[in-house]
Amino acid sequence: MLTIAFIPAALRILTRDGWLLFLTRFIRLFAYGSLSVVLVFYLIGLGLSEAQTGLLLTLTLVGDTVVSLYLTTRADRIGRRRMLIVGAILMAAAGVAFACTHNFLLLILAGTIGVISPSGNEVGPFLPIEQAALSHVVPARTRTEVFAWYTLTGSLATATGALCGGTLTHALQKNVMTPVVSYRVVVILYAALGVMLAVVFTRLSSAAEVSVPGDDPAFPATLKDFFGIGRSRHVVIKLSSLFALDSFAGGFVIQSFAAYWFYLRFGVNPGTLGVIFFWANIFAGISALLASRFASRFGLVNTMVLTHLPSNILLILVPLMPNLSLAVIVLLVRFSISQMDVPTRQSYTMAVVSAEERSAAAGITGVARTTGAAISPLFVGFMFARHSLINLPFFIAGTLKIIYDLLLYKGFVTIRPPEER
Repeated sequence: MLTIAFIPAALRILTRDGWLLFLTRFIRLFAYGSLSVVLVFYLIGLGLSEAQTGLLLTLTLVGDTVVSLYLTTRADRIGRRRMLIVGAILMAAAGVAFACTHNFLLLILAGTIGVISPSGNEVGPFLPIEQAALSHVVPARTRTEVFAWYTLTGSLATATGALCGGTLTHALQKNVMTPVVSYRVVVILYAALGVMLAVVFTRLSSAAEVSVPGDDPAFPATLKDFFGIGRSRHVVIKLSSLFALDSFAGGFVIQSFAAYWFYLRFGVNPGTLGVIFFWANIFAGISALLASRFASRFGLVNTMVLTHLPSNILLILVPLMPNLSLAVIVLLVRFSISQMDVPTRQSYTMAVVSAEERSAAAGITGVARTTGAAISPLFVGFMFARHSLINLPFFIAGTLKIIYDLLLYKGFVTIRPPEER
């Protein structure tokens, strides 16, 4: 009874499937976090140049986009559990391939077909399908708060993974392993967690699947068959274009390259980087948890915009700091408010689309985000190859994100979800 009392009210109503989705979120983001801290170091250690690394990460995200679009737009019809298992298998396969080869073309092939996260953030089909499944098993009045805890779970997992990945490689290098071999250990761990993820997904029940018929004669069958959306298509297209802009901006400062920036600018080793990004993700998770409180008072769109703007200003300030301590402090302050738009964005998307189109809508908006993020690393790789340009990604990212915030507010402030009407 004492344990139950400490569980937030919004989580007490979660079904077994809800708790399983929280578990899969933790496993997956732990894997992403551990890999993100060492991935660029690993690829450069294999002999790739900074430009080749940027190209590989771009093509990896492009591949994730294609995989995600295919699986998520069919999940509500073929089965959410089946698509999630397929995604987990592709994640494990990519990890095995990255651990077993240093051939650039084979790495591109593995990264394109498989699921690899260079940013520490969600990629592939998982998040859109899980969002739809969670929305299916929780009431609308608690959806945003559940998503906030779901986001916090991911942030804690990413933080723990980043800490473990950085600490593990640092410890292995102090003993008998070369840097590349120590990074490969983390890559193998990533593959093993993909296998574990597939096993847990098999435990989901039919309650997480769609039970509402999705056919709508007002829209052509071909449109529904290909994209999985009909009546929600207009709002999904508008949101997708804006989310793509936001992610294109964020792609300039993905965690792998941000970690490498600290190394280039201040000579920080992977062990210290793991600690830095552990706390960064902890603060990000806490900020996500506060989002539901702000949203209940100010609304989802207002919360998205008004908390995102100052975090983007802080992002621009990071490279302007004269020493490591100040740069880390500004980064951590930025992370402490940076994720308040995540659960609100997810909840808003699920609220303004039809119930039977949620997986497809989340998938399309997620693909838009991945597509935007996939393009940026290509430019970052060239910038990092020139030491005089290594600060430029932060300036580009912050400016574009501010533009996104203003456009989002203008386009959606009058479109309210049902619980706010």
